[in-house]
Amino acid sequence: MTNQLEDLKVNVKVKLSALWITLMFSYSYADVLGFYSPGNLAEILTGEIAGVPLTQEMLVAMAILMAIPIVMVFLSLLLMPKVNRILNIIAGIAYIVVLLATFLGPLTAYYLVLASIELVCLVLIVWFAFKWPEQE
Repeated sequence: MTNQLEDLKVNVKVKLSALWITLMFSYSYADVLGFYSPGNLAEILTGEIAGVPLTQEMLVAMAILMAIPIVMVFLSLLLMPKVNRILNIIAGIAYIVVLLATFLGPLTAYYLVLASIELVCLVLIVWFAFKWPEQE
């Protein structure tokens, strides 16, 4: 028995799933912190976010937008490598675009911190998926 630390090889599927989980925690915490920002909760109670009405259609769209990364946690572990690789690249790039679009609105310091974590996660998702054949 050795006392040395070992660097275990982590399967790409596990890396991708862990990155999607980290991304989802960052999304969730950014939303929770948003409730503490002055005026945000009052605005939500009026049925709007940043002047956009919170209609059922808008809420469904937001649910779908967040459901995809949630499902990617599981799909990254389940899908066969070829499909998994393509889906992670497409979803990762799509969510980079979504994240960059959020920069068009007002930004807070806490959001920039969490958005930076989100961006790193998404870039790593695309990178690991893109480099997948070389890693296995």
